Amino acid sequence: MDRRCECVGIVSGKGGTGKTSFAAGAGAALSQLGRRVLCVDCDIGLRNLDLALGLADQALMDFTDVAAGRCGLEEAVVEHPALPGLFLLNAPARGSGEDVSEEQMRELMKAVRQSFDYCLLDAPAGLGQGFTLATCAASRAVVIAGLDPPSLRDAQRTVMELARFPEGAVHLVVNRVRKRLLNHLRTTVDDAMDAAGLPLLGLVPEDDALPAAMARGLPAALASPKSPAAAAYRNIAQRMEGGTAPLLRMRW
Repeated sequence: MDRRCECVGIVSGKGGTGKTSFAAGAGAALSQLGRRVLCVDCDIGLRNLDLALGLADQALMDFTDVAAGRCGLEEAVVEHPALPGLFLLNAPARGSGEDVSEEQMRELMKAVRQSFDYCLLDAPAGLGQGFTLATCAASRAVVIAGLDPPSLRDAQRTVMELARFPEGAVHLVVNRVRKRLLNHLRTTVDDAMDAAGLPLLGLVPEDDALPAAMARGLPAALASPKSPAAAAYRNIAQRMEGGTAPLLRMRW
């Protein structure tokens, strides 16, 4: 019998929206709540989740090795040395997502559900094979978008590809929120929700601490725990747990 585990596909229609930062930040925050969390980088050839988690070059095996039966899940995952309960399953540095079938990915997620409370699948940009692998066995999805019109249009297109998910299983996270951008576009977060057609899971403010943390090889939860983004990830983690944490209030 599978344990109760949420497998969450983290997606967007375009690159640069902050999917990887979100996977690292939300994963770290969930682990700090005492949950066992596996972050899976599904971006074959362009992986960066190991850098965002501060686990660069720590993983010798990757998710394609596990899916193909070349090694067991326990051999491939790497636990964070400073955040107990936070694990990484890397993507290969080269190759093709076509090497792994949807059925193999579903079998991998069955194994994941035996050992973890959450699995956050960081999808590559676009709607190709990597997107399919990150969502085919997920129970929920989070669409990451900015407030600019191209990002919102791509979010709408992404939502169309998630039609198989039941109502209430797909949420929006508005990332890199800046007051200047809000004023320039004369828009609001409510407009973003309407454009994407999704309920809002949370918003994450633009935060210079994130690239600085990655440069130091640390997740924001460790490098800058008082930063606005780190606080936003903690709120989002509580909401993912079913709690009533309010959306982060933006103050300028």
